[in-house]
Amino acid sequence: MIRQFAYSSSLAAFVAIASLGTPTLAPPANAAAQMQRTQAPGYYRLMVGSFEVTVVSDGTLDLPVDKLLSGSGKNTRALLAASHLGVPVETSFNSYLINTGKRLILIDAGGGALFGPRLGKLVENMKAAGYKPEQVDDIMLTHLHPDHVGGLVKEGAAAFPNATVYADRHDSEFWLSETNKAKEGDPDGFFAGAMASLKPYVESDRFKAFDGNTQFLEGISATSAYGHTPGSVVYKVESKGERLLVIGDLIHVGSVQFPKPDVTIAFDSNHDQAAETRRALFEHAAQSGVLLGGAHLAFPGLGRVRARENGYDWIPVNYSAGY
Repeated sequence: MIRQFAYSSSLAAFVAIASLGTPTLAPPANAAAQMQRTQAPGYYRLMVGSFEVTVVSDGTLDLPVDKLLSGSGKNTRALLAASHLGVPVETSFNSYLINTGKRLILIDAGGGALFGPRLGKLVENMKAAGYKPEQVDDIMLTHLHPDHVGGLVKEGAAAFPNATVYADRHDSEFWLSETNKAKEGDPDGFFAGAMASLKPYVESDRFKAFDGNTQFLEGISATSAYGHTPGSVVYKVESKGERLLVIGDLIHVGSVQFPKPDVTIAFDSNHDQAAETRRALFEHAAQSGVLLGGAHLAFPGLGRVRARENGYDWIPVNYSAGY
């Protein structure tokens, strides 16, 4: 009772002091320090079993999500406002670097020079995290949209000179086809971006297409997650009983699509299939407690989902200063 009274009294005193406004007790200021206006290097590290996972930021872009999401309008804006967001939404672009102890694997390569100066930070942030592009052995692409492949090249040459690039055959046969480009048209440059970004790897026989569910090496596998694109996949990273699912563009706007997983985005190739795939994976994640890593969830994009009525809650990972 004494402790409770002391705590209540202290809280009451704090509230009383706060209500008086800011006290003017500070000594005279020295010369004003210059504002830095930059963030720390964009990487975040954690362990998945014995694998070191480094999430690397490629940068951010402002997206007019109220115009891109299905059923846009007041409901979308209300869900954004509930998370203290407006439009456009500054959206993260995350890649995942997996060090197995034997191989260095990059999942998605960012936008490179395809989206202006706010993206294309992948290599810079990778170096800040202690890794060099030439150390990357394998690059696993969740799909071939330009914000996931643009960073594969720099001035037309392979940015990762020793890496082999992998993608699902459904995506490569669609996005690397001149016939499809002519038939579909390419006003947004999605076909051109994929072709230019993969060209040096295709020409050097370092691009490999796979078919659906594939085990690449111990602890690294792909699972079909079609809908966002014809060949979208999710990568499972597993070591010593711990798992991370790198889900690519299975979700873009967490504050809207977690509570309403049936909401789709204009970039989806097949909206119904994309929504069905998302809901199925979220249900699995909610039941299993598996860790998820998203390409466009707020950096570092890591967390778990919890089921709620008709939708899900996102629970970001608790920050850790080391391991």
